[in-house]
Amino acid sequence: MARIPRITNQQILEAARQIFLQQGFGASTLEIAQQAGISEASIFKRFSTKEELFFAAMGIPEKPQWVNELESLCGKGNLKENLIKVCFEIMEFYRQVLPQIIMVRSRGNAMPELGGKEARPMVDVKVLTAFLECEINQDRLRPCDPQTVAHILVGSVINYVFLEQMSSQVSIPTTELAIGTYLNSGVPATEVSVFILSLVDILWQGIAPRQD
Repeated sequence: MARIPRITNQQILEAARQIFLQQGFGASTLEIAQQAGISEASIFKRFSTKEELFFAAMGIPEKPQWVNELESLCGKGNLKENLIKVCFEIMEFYRQVLPQIIMVRSRGNAMPELGGKEARPMVDVKVLTAFLECEINQDRLRPCDPQTVAHILVGSVINYVFLEQMSSQVSIPTTELAIGTYLNSGVPATEVSVFILSLVDILWQGIAPRQD
């Protein structure tokens, strides 16, 4: 007897993406299953929730990698360098997800929040606030309002990415200067946005630890 071809995860995601773009997050998983040629139960054997299926189909990670990395950075390394790296990774995350969000919402379609019940940017602000509080407690930052600083960093980066997406004339200039070279710290070379360097430079003047 001929073997029935196995439907791959990629085929399921392609079917889900097509349906979600047409109908938004409210689309039926039964319809997605029919489009993919499998049972609805088969979808949930591979994707635990409809939200997980949606984000995977749209190429949107539910939790940015930088959030996982940030938890291990408090009190370690060069703080200014860490802030530059985190801002750069936030920028790359929103460069990836913002076009998808704009595409879905431009068609009047609903979608789940990236951060669960709370909007992803506000979750990012809370995560960064906690990190800054940790650094203040270790005297690696001048006493300040960490939530305001987090809002400035996250909001500025997201706003720049949004402007970049809204206008083909806007582009973020980059420099071949490595973070390690810029900060004289010898970390692996990586391209850094001039905008992010300037943003952190300006902010650093008000939050850098006082020198005794």
